[in-house]
Amino acid sequence: MIDKAYREKDDTIGSKMTDNFISIKKGTDVRGAMSALIAQAADKDNVSMIYVVDDEERFVGTIALTDLIVARQDTSLEKIINTSYPRVFEYELTDECIERIRGYSEDQIPVLDVNGRLMGVLTANEITQVIEDEIGDDYAKLGGLSSEEELQEPLMRSLAKRLPWLLALFFMGFLVSGVIGAFENVVASLTLIVSFQSLILGMAGNVGTQSLAVTIRTLSDEELNSKKKFSLVLKEARVGFCNGLLIGLLSFVTIGAYLFLLKGEIASLAFSVSLCIGIAMLVSMLLSSISGTAIPMILEKMRIDPAVASGPFITTINDLVAVVTYYGLAWALLVKAFEI
Repeated sequence: MIDKAYREKDDTIGSKMTDNFISIKKGTDVRGAMSALIAQAADKDNVSMIYVVDDEERFVGTIALTDLIVARQDTSLEKIINTSYPRVFEYELTDECIERIRGYSEDQIPVLDVNGRLMGVLTANEITQVIEDEIGDDYAKLGGLSSEEELQEPLMRSLAKRLPWLLALFFMGFLVSGVIGAFENVVASLTLIVSFQSLILGMAGNVGTQSLAVTIRTLSDEELNSKKKFSLVLKEARVGFCNGLLIGLLSFVTIGAYLFLLKGEIASLAFSVSLCIGIAMLVSMLLSSISGTAIPMILEKMRIDPAVASGPFITTINDLVAVVTYYGLAWALLVKAFEI
């Protein structure tokens, strides 16, 4: 019964389904259904849910075994069929309907073809495997891999999965280094600010990764439209601004006090530097929230898996944003305005 064409495509639901299920014809009564169940049970051990089909094998609904057992022998099946039971289609891509499968919270789900015919089912084992496979792929993409890597995978295949992203990240990292080099006069004039570079970059990266995680999960919603996407960008921008404002104020007070009380810097210099750090924190966290939300949406529009924007890729972009913000403000607020 299972369509071989879809079973051979590893990324489709059809490749995950099994023919280990009991099906009965619509129009019979409970006595006839029990007879059909007994006849098929010798070859099938998945009997907790019975699938009802019409004469052309089109899916009609399901009957729980417990409901069938307690029903009267002469009861029509139509009275105990659940016609609203969830279903998926064999041609659907696994990663596109994984959230629906999770949301159904069922131990097994029927798989239909384009004409609505019952082709197989996803049992609890298959559903668990589908979810684990998707988690594995997403985890691989967090590390900048194109797909999950097997333990015994050949060297060249592993290189093919890792090297493209490493090369892209190399050139992006080179760009970040070049930007820092462009501000060498600022660094030479005030070496103190270099000490806090990692703090700015780390917080910007953390915020961007949080927004990215929220966005990737939201993009799996099939009802997501342009209006909802725009609302998500605004929401993440507001969250980034509020977090940046709070962390920025905290940075201004604590770093200023640290430089003045513990490092012995004069008050004007200490709090000028902490002001620069606080503003840089606010701006970089705001921009990182926006980039962590907008970049996956842009990639999805380009038909590129948005999960590949996670991990090193989005972190490198946020590093670039944070470096430009931090050293740009240091040049404007400290070197020029305060003539430090």
